[in-house]
Amino acid sequence: MTTPVSDSQTGFIAFVERVGRRIPDPVIIFIYFLVGALLLTALMGGITFETHGAGGVPVVHEIQNMLARENVVWLFDNALLANWLGFGGGVLGVILIVMLGVGIAEHSGLFGAVLKKISRALPVKWLPLLLVFLGIMSSIATDAGYLILIPLAGLLYAGLGKNPLIGMAAAFAGVSAGFSANLIPATPIDVIIGVNAQVFAEAQGIPFVNAAGEALTPATMHYYFILVSTFVLAAVGAWVTVKFVGPRLEHKPYTVPEDLQISDFDVTPAEQRGLRASGIALLLALAAVAALALGPLAPFTNEAGQEVTPFLNNIILVITFVFAAIGIAFGVASGKFGSMMDVVKAMVKQMDTMGYILVLTFFCYNFLGVLSYSGLGAYITYLGANALILLGLQSYPVLLLIGFVLVTALINLFVGGLTSKWMLLGPIFIPMLYMVNPAMTPDLVAAAFRVADSATNIITPMMTYAGIILAFMRKYNPELRFGEMIAMMLPYSLAFLGVWILLLVGFFSFGIPLGF
Repeated sequence: MTTPVSDSQTGFIAFVERVGRRIPDPVIIFIYFLVGALLLTALMGGITFETHGAGGVPVVHEIQNMLARENVVWLFDNALLANWLGFGGGVLGVILIVMLGVGIAEHSGLFGAVLKKISRALPVKWLPLLLVFLGIMSSIATDAGYLILIPLAGLLYAGLGKNPLIGMAAAFAGVSAGFSANLIPATPIDVIIGVNAQVFAEAQGIPFVNAAGEALTPATMHYYFILVSTFVLAAVGAWVTVKFVGPRLEHKPYTVPEDLQISDFDVTPAEQRGLRASGIALLLALAAVAALALGPLAPFTNEAGQEVTPFLNNIILVITFVFAAIGIAFGVASGKFGSMMDVVKAMVKQMDTMGYILVLTFFCYNFLGVLSYSGLGAYITYLGANALILLGLQSYPVLLLIGFVLVTALINLFVGGLTSKWMLLGPIFIPMLYMVNPAMTPDLVAAAFRVADSATNIITPMMTYAGIILAFMRKYNPELRFGEMIAMMLPYSLAFLGVWILLLVGFFSFGIPLGF
C-alpha cells in the first residue's frame, strides 16, 4: 500500500494523516476482533434476549460462551472449511473466479489499449465529460485507470496548451470518486459487495430480498442504480471541471518536462491488431452467451412450481467467460500471449494480488462465524436497533439512509480499502437497519455503502494511490502540496456525494428497483 503523503503538521489533512497512521491494518483489526469476541462471549455467556422473527413471532436468543469446551471444538472443526472457504456458500471462491477472467483481460494489455484508443480520439469540447466517464468505466481494472488514464489526461491537456492538472483532476475524479459506478454488470466490486451482503443478511436471519420482496441476485442487485449513476456522475464531474476546477487552474503556471511525450501513449500496431481481434471475440462471446441464455441456461419451472433462473444464478461465470475470451483474443493478436502458458501466467499474476484478500478473509470470516454462532452479532444488532428506535428514527428511513452514508463517508477518510470497510460495517448495519425499519433492505444499505465509500476517496491521504497521483501531478507542478491536491479535488467529492445521495434517495422514495 502506498505510504500516505505528508502535507503539513497542522490542519485537518494532517489530522487525518495522523489518525490514519494509528489505525492498524484491517487484518490486525480482525485478529483483535476475533480474540475480543471470544473473550466477550466468555463474559456474556448465558445472557438471553428476544427479537421479532418472521411474522412478528418472538425469537429468544442466548449468547454462547465460545471458550466452553464444546464451542472450542466447534471453532477448530469449522475454522478452515465452514468459517473460511465455505463461508456464505463459498463466497471467497466466487470472488476468486471473477478475478481470473478480469486478470486475463487486464494482463493481456487490453484495458490499457482501450483507454489509450478512446482517449486519443476525444473531441476537445467533450474532453472533461469523456475523461470522467472513462475514469468511471476504468474501475473494472483500477490500475489501468490510475496508471494510464490519469497521466494520459495530463498529456492531452498539455498538448492543447491547457493546464494538465485540469485533465488529471477530471480523470482522477472519475477513476476514484466514481469507483462504484459502471455500465458493465457483475464487476468484481459488484461481486464483493453483493455476495457478502447476502452472507451478512442471512447470518442473522434477514431476508435477502428487495423492497418488493423479490429475491436478490448478489452480483446484479445494484445494476440499474450503477448504470444511471455512471451517466449522472460523468455529467456532474464534467460540470465541476468546467465551472470550478478549470477556471481555478487555467491561469496557474505549469511546466511540461521534456521527457514527457504524448506519443508515449499512442496505440501501437500490435495493440491495434489486438483490439480488432478482441472486438471479434466480443461479438462471438456475446453470441455464445445469448445461446446459453436461450438454451441450456434458460429459465424453467421446477417440480415445486418455482421459477429457476440458471443464467442469472451463473452470471459470474458468464461474465468471467466474456472477459477471458476478449483478453485471450487481444493477447494472442498483439503478441502478448504466445502460448496458453502465458494465459495461465496472467491468471496466476492476478491471483498474486489476491493474497491479501485470502489473509483478510481468513480472520474476517472466522470472526463473523463466531459472531453468528455465539449470538453476539445478533445481540449487537439488537442493542443498536433499539438505540435507533429510541431516537425515533424508525419512522424516518430517509434519515437512516443519509446518516449511514455520511458516517461511512467519514470513516472512509481514515480507513482505506473497500473490502475491509465492508467487512467491518456490513455485518452490523445490514441487520441493524433492517430491524429498525424493514424498508432498509440489504441491497439498499449496500448501495448506500458504495456511494459513501467512493465519493470521498479523492480527498483522503489513506487512499492507496494518493501518493502516486500526487507524484504524477508534480511532474507539471513540482511544488504542488498534498493539501493543494485535496483542495482541487474537494468540489468533485462534495458534488458526487450530494448528487449521489439524492439519486439513491430518489430510487428509494419512488420505489425504483436498484437492480435485478
